[in-house]
Parts: sequence; structure tokens; C-alpha cells
Amino acid sequence: MSTRSAVDALAGSVLRPLWLDTPDRPAPRPPLSDADPRHVDLLVVGGGFTGLWTALRAVERAPGTSVLLVEADRVAEHATGRNGGFCEASITHGEANGRGRWPDEYDDLHRLGVRNLDEIEATVARLGIECGFARGGSLTVATRPHEVAALRPDDEGFLDAAAVRRVVDSPTYLAGRLERDTTAVLDPARLAWGLADAAEAQGVRIAEGTRVERLRRSGPVVVASTDRGEVRADRVVLATNAFPGPLRRTRWATVPVYDHVLATEPLTDDQLAALGWDPSLGVADSGNRFHYYRVTPDRRILWGGYDAVYHFGRSIDPAHEDRAATYTALAENFARTFPQLAGTRFTHRWAGVIDTSTRFCALFGTAHRGRTTWVTGFTGLGVGASRFAADTALDLVQGLDTERTRLGMVRSRPVPFPPEPLAWLGITITTWSLAREDATGRRNAWLRLLDRLGLGFDS
Repeated sequence: MSTRSAVDALAGSVLRPLWLDTPDRPAPRPPLSDADPRHVDLLVVGGGFTGLWTALRAVERAPGTSVLLVEADRVAEHATGRNGGFCEASITHGEANGRGRWPDEYDDLHRLGVRNLDEIEATVARLGIECGFARGGSLTVATRPHEVAALRPDDEGFLDAAAVRRVVDSPTYLAGRLERDTTAVLDPARLAWGLADAAEAQGVRIAEGTRVERLRRSGPVVVASTDRGEVRADRVVLATNAFPGPLRRTRWATVPVYDHVLATEPLTDDQLAALGWDPSLGVADSGNRFHYYRVTPDRRILWGGYDAVYHFGRSIDPAHEDRAATYTALAENFARTFPQLAGTRFTHRWAGVIDTSTRFCALFGTAHRGRTTWVTGFTGLGVGASRFAADTALDLVQGLDTERTRLGMVRSRPVPFPPEPLAWLGITITTWSLAREDATGRRNAWLRLLDRLGLGFDS
């Protein structure tokens, strides 16, 4: 596809997340008011997946717990409602990352991750959350010759070029790996709305449009100063992720990265048949600058990834969301992947800011003598890992000794990102180097240095 054709395919698309573009979206909840209790057992800050799971799990684990969740914007407005809807078992951003960092406990991390996905599936069924949950698995594809070996040709699940094209048909596929049990696809916004409804049904108060500006310890409680007045809490869990929270110590742990997504118009039966694609199966390619894609419940192809864009100064700004160069590149790459869909137009384009850490997965910390716990750094895999993180955060804030809190992954902290201009310079060099590795199959000296230091940048 030429650049002109890509621009034409994008013409008429709206800058709006597909998942949030529905009349079924709940009306905004009222902000904190004078009628709300100002002393609670647990205050949760953040209305994304991590905060919602924390609030719900708190009342499921200890019925009668008074829980207040505050969100500066709206529930699911940011990363939670803007992702691709892949819910993965991995809590370590993949096996290679997990084994490389925590080899002695990786088997336990894998087991806990699979159990976590099982529990998400069970919760969706038990609560009757209609979010299109389908556990069809994942297909990872190689589109360059040097990527084939990483798919482990001698292991079960490997597909050669002919076999992978029988699963999803693209002339760009050289090989694939099919994992059937470790990934589900879903509508992330509807899952979030369902979790919010379930939490409220068990007594949780969710206040939108309420920003926490400061936290301080006062004797046995933590006092949260909000733009709607003070709240006193016995315990606090911070789940602001990419957005700066009220604790300064969390601000160097991650950097905000913009991820971009397209959604096509609904496909016809003939178009879907031409692909041979099981809609319950999520797909991703093997590049560092990778695409992730899936079929939505209304038969669109959601096509995202490729560019992970960092803006100087850890900038978060709605103006960053409409990046024409990235959307054009995505449209061109879509056309190369599925030439049988020539002429297909895109109806939605959007971006969301996520948090990435130098170790690619969640990290935890405490403050106020253990009365406050924070979690951040999911690096794009938060749809599933956020539930595990919520239970871990509750263990930590309650001072419990559990299998989760004993994990080296939970107890350790990654190297933080440096201040500017070093952060921007390092990320720019890394992004360029990763693109070169995609093209050549070779890691340069810069990437090898980061490997030795256990550092990285990803989305």
C-alpha cells in the first residue's frame, strides 16, 4: 500500500477508542461529596484495572470492608479502555523475561499467572460480565527469516509457513507458534464497567472526577488531600500507573509511552472466510516493533502496536494521541499483512498512554510505614496482570506473609529511568537500535549493554 492509499484508508476515521465509542458507556459517576464517609478502611486511587480489581478483591476477601475508589477522570478512560483486549496469563511480560530475571522462581510465576487467568475467567462467568471473553489462545508469527528460530521449531506448538497460514492466512507469515491456553481476548472497557458495577454492588463507593493531590501519615491513618476535601484511610493502594501519583518516589520507576491502535470497518463473511481466522485467537508478530491484532466481537480487525512513542520530559498530553505518521505506518503495514483485504477502511484510530518499567513488568512498593502500597510498570500486559497485582497489593498493605509477597519479583525493584535529557536520549537510542535489530537480526553494542545491565524499553 502506498502512503496515499494508507491516508485514504484512514480518511473519515474518528479519533476515539473503539471500546469507549458506544451508547452503553455508563454515565459519569458523581465526584466525592460531603455526603460520603471521610474515614474508610481502604482508599484506592485510580479507576483502571488495577484499582478496580483492588476494590473488588478487597470486599470479596473481607466482606464489610469500607472501600472508597477515587478516579481523577472516568473509569476505564485511559489505558484500561484503550488497549487491544488481550488478557494474558504471563505476569512477567513473557517467558524469556521471566526466566531471565527470576530463573529460580519462574515456574511458580508461571503457575500463579495461569491461575490468575483462570480466576479472571471464573469471575467474568460468576458475575455475568458480558465482555466477549474468549480464551482461544495466541498465535505468534515470524515475518522475517531471522525470527523463525526464536519460535523454537523443535518444540510442540511450532507451525511452519504452510501450517501457520491455515490458522490465519497472510503471505507475510514464515512460521508461527500457537499457544492455546494462556491468552484470552475480551472487550476491556466492558470488563472494567462490569468490575465497577460488581464492586459497587458490594458496597464500594466509586467517585469519579476526584483527584488525590497529597498523601501524608497522621498517626494510625493516612490522610489523602483531594480536590474535594480530605479523606482519612486506614490503608491506601495507589494504582495511577502511567500518571504521576501523590508519592514522589514512584515517579522515576516508569516512563509514559504512547501506544497507537486502528480498527477497521466490520468485515463481511467472505472477508473473514478469506482469512480463516478464529476470532477467539489473538495474534502478534515477533519484531521488537511488533503489531498485535485480533477480531472484535463485531467483526472488525483491531490492529495496534509498532510505534512505542516516548515524549520528552515524560510528557502526557491529549495532543500526543493524533500522530499521523504512526497511523499511516500502521495502515501500510496492515495492507502488507492482509492484501486480500484491499480496500478495507479504518473507522477508528486512537492512542493511550501506558507505563513501562526497565524490567517490563509490574513493581511494588510501600510507604507510610506500610499503610500505603503502590503498584505500577505493567508495560502493556496489565489487562491480566492487574488482578494478580491487586491481590499482591492487598497482601502488602495488610502486612500479610503470602506466596505472592515472598516472590523476588515483588520484593525487588528495577533500575529507575534517569532524569532528562538522559531518559529521552537513552530511549531514542534504544528505539533506533531495536528497529535495526528487526531489520538485521543482530543486537548492536548498545542493546547488548542493556542486556548485561538487565535494562530495557518496551511497550
